Amino acid sequence: QPKRKAAFGSVGRRIPYRILHVINEDGESLGNMHRAEALRLMDQHGLKLVLLRENVEPPVYRLMTGQQIHEEQLKLAEKKKASPKPGVVQKEVSFSSAIANNDLETKTKQIAQWIEKKHHVKVTIRQAK
Repeated sequence: QPKRKAAFGSVGRRIPYRILHVINEDGESLGNMHRAEALRLMDQHGLKLVLLRENVEPPVYRLMTGQQIHEEQLKLAEKKKASPKPGVVQKEVSFSSAIANNDLETKTKQIAQWIEKKHHVKVTIRQAK
């Protein structure tokens, strides 16, 4: 089972690493420290530890307030909404050369909606018999 990327949030007291690189709530580096020292700082200042980067040695954690964590979660949600979905969606519509005027208007409105949603649109025009 592949390891899922956890949502941005407090890790609580479960820290699997002995040595951590800690950044304070203002973004200043506090350097490398033992897990127990980081937890003591967390309790002393009433903050929460958040994992920023796991793939470096030692892993980087940041002390944050609940409000800062909430703001970061909102930013990530906005980025996720703004990013395009994987794979391109292609829509297709076909017209007959003898199409009625109201049908033509309806289909062109549908095409305009698809283009606004950033879909690729393929239009086929068939010759009427």
